[in-house]
Amino acid sequence: MENFLNIIKDEYGILTIEEEVSTEFEAARILREHPKKTVILKNVKGYDIPIISGICNTREKIAKSLGCIVDEITKKIIKATENPQKITKYKKINDAEYSTKKADLGKIPILTHYKRDGGAYITAGVVFAKDPETGIQNASIHRMLVNGKDKLAIRIVPRNLYTYFQRSEKLNKDLEIAIAIGMNPSTLLSTTTSVPIDCDEMEVANVFNDGNLELLELENTGLKVPQADIIFEGKILANKRAKEGPFVDLTDTYDVIRDEPVIKLDLMHIKNNAMYHAILPAGFEHKLLQGLPQEPRIFQAVKNTVPTVQNVLLTEGGCCWLHAAIAIKKQTQGDGKNVILAALAAHPSLKHAVVVDEDVDIFDPQDLEYAIATRVKGDDDIIIIPKARGSSLDPVALPDGTTTKVGVDATKLLGKEKEFERVSYSE
Repeated sequence: MENFLNIIKDEYGILTIEEEVSTEFEAARILREHPKKTVILKNVKGYDIPIISGICNTREKIAKSLGCIVDEITKKIIKATENPQKITKYKKINDAEYSTKKADLGKIPILTHYKRDGGAYITAGVVFAKDPETGIQNASIHRMLVNGKDKLAIRIVPRNLYTYFQRSEKLNKDLEIAIAIGMNPSTLLSTTTSVPIDCDEMEVANVFNDGNLELLELENTGLKVPQADIIFEGKILANKRAKEGPFVDLTDTYDVIRDEPVIKLDLMHIKNNAMYHAILPAGFEHKLLQGLPQEPRIFQAVKNTVPTVQNVLLTEGGCCWLHAAIAIKKQTQGDGKNVILAALAAHPSLKHAVVVDEDVDIFDPQDLEYAIATRVKGDDDIIIIPKARGSSLDPVALPDGTTTKVGVDATKLLGKEKEFERVSYSE
């Protein structure tokens, strides 16, 4: 992460705050006041470790970490997930680089973000685990509620880690894990990508790192993790649950309280000059890391329907989850509506989708609104789908999980393109 900060500090700047800050509400308030800045809180009350936030809170920073420009991010992720690269570089944790001690969450400046939170939450922790059946390793970000010096409640949704834990629990065995906090943004991004259960996300990260990713071999758990400022080793306990929540999710609203699995930590490895990475719930870093990796899924599904798709965006105003903008090179009348249906199917949480022509910049909200204003005739170009499966994060979804989805075809009528031609300043 330190190398990345050196790269972005001149172009995007880093806001360093020297005044003493409390981890309870005050730090989160400061982060919310600077939604698109990279912020370092150097003087955290009661702790020796500074807090950093906002390393992935703009598409520009994410693109910089991937070595591309913003509108190439989706294709870069698709290439990496379709062509994962085996890792050949490993090393043991070096005592000169890391201090290893018995796990103690009281030494880490974990934030309590909002008044109704269930407590202090780790929000940028990547959990590493191995499939008990195949031995394949998985990496994924999860929110974790502090329940003592060495215990956490972890929110797990039905994906890879959920499957691993279910298999482990059926054997009546704890699932050994590692938690890494504070890593290179491109490596962090790789852990949010949608890959098959038999794929290791670190092989995607290796592509992002040009084949030079080096992993640390952890002796206690046998897991392999990337360089990170803070690394925990422990296990998810079989047949043990604890209350988790409330927690502010993507939509800036509270998620509910659930019974979730419990983590028991054994060791912690703290890097020299470590910083604790805190992702502000409902902030841009949270939204981009969770939503942006869904864009390749939508792109691929749309491409199967209309091969001339140009790009896909889950908009920040739509929480990077509920609203999509899709640019296509229209070839036949009806392409726009087919794209809407493909997009809604590819990302079931998607609520509203807008399809535009290639001359519209989907990264510019004003340009999107222009397309809706000048190319949409409501009775012909708006599709309404009631009682469709939606997102559990949607505050207006019904108790059964359904909502009303809307698609807007804001593309030009074929055969009448001249009527929609935009003025050029070179003319």
